[in-house]
Amino acid sequence: MKAAVCHTHGQSLVLEDVDIASPVGSQVRIRVAACAICHSDIHYAEGAWGGHLPAVYGHEAAGVVTETGPGVVSLRVGDRVIATLIRSCGSCFYCDQGEPVMCGEAAAADSTEILSLRDGTPVAQGMKTGAFAEWIVVEESQTAKLDADIPLDTACLLACGVITGVGAVMNTARVRPGSSVVVIGTGGVGLNAVQGAAISGAQCIIAIDTQDSKLEAARSFGATHAIRADARKIPRRVRELTADRGADHVFVTVGAREAMDMGYRLIRRGGEVIIVGMTALDVKSEFLPLGLAGAVQSIRGSFMGQTRLKVDIPRLLALYRQDRLKLDELVSNRYPLERINEAMEDTLAGRSLRNVLVIDDSL
Repeated sequence: MKAAVCHTHGQSLVLEDVDIASPVGSQVRIRVAACAICHSDIHYAEGAWGGHLPAVYGHEAAGVVTETGPGVVSLRVGDRVIATLIRSCGSCFYCDQGEPVMCGEAAAADSTEILSLRDGTPVAQGMKTGAFAEWIVVEESQTAKLDADIPLDTACLLACGVITGVGAVMNTARVRPGSSVVVIGTGGVGLNAVQGAAISGAQCIIAIDTQDSKLEAARSFGATHAIRADARKIPRRVRELTADRGADHVFVTVGAREAMDMGYRLIRRGGEVIIVGMTALDVKSEFLPLGLAGAVQSIRGSFMGQTRLKVDIPRLLALYRQDRLKLDELVSNRYPLERINEAMEDTLAGRSLRNVLVIDDSL
């Protein structure tokens, strides 16, 4: 099959013939229709988080099931699905608690058994998905069904960017109507945090970003106020907009220390900072424990929006059909697989909300 293989950290992806194993157990083979490009794919390709090479990245995919393993119970050939990196066993402590993103049994490290080069060299399946390719083989637990009324090149956004941003608001923070929210970074994930806050009924939604175009987009997704990240006295401005208290919730959706350090200064007494953006392995942030304890504040992490695929995807699709969740508006550009380097460069430059690789437009 055709796939984008990363051979060396920091160098371009190249297209090569790659072999893919047949599904076994509870695995399914999916013909990929589209895969969006997430900054996490770029970080891995650049070596920020380590990992094995060669590798195929891509984890925000949608397509059609073409083959199922003997242990598959919920999918059939022909089903339209999204495919995510959320792999869960369904029976461990965390799965029993309704926290499949925390599963430590099925969510093992990237597999090198699914993909290989023609000479037999193992190829890592990036983030358990490897969807910058024509085909993928993933676990049944990594999928959620789609109806025919949503285009697959739009639906793929539900596999990461949307569930990460909206889920951080709805699942992790459980934002209530009337709340005040700050979102630092309004790229693909940040915009979804903004619209998640709007859907949740937040009264004050403050977007912070370095680019005016991103702030303009944030307003169209529900932000009530916009502040440039290089503005002076941002904490004072946030207090002015929140009855001189500070925000109830601050979502940091970019993996930058400066953004996290700023977030701690924007919450009210009893408020919380939600770390959503993923930093490089060596990035550290600092806060004052005394101030945190004295103000009864908290810092929380949110991974993949604490998503439960079988529960949250139907809910998000219902919101989309009601015109309350924006999906189509998130797609800035569509590229063929052969132009993946161009799509990645555009994403890294911050010129787009979400770039999508259209791998098979016949599905």
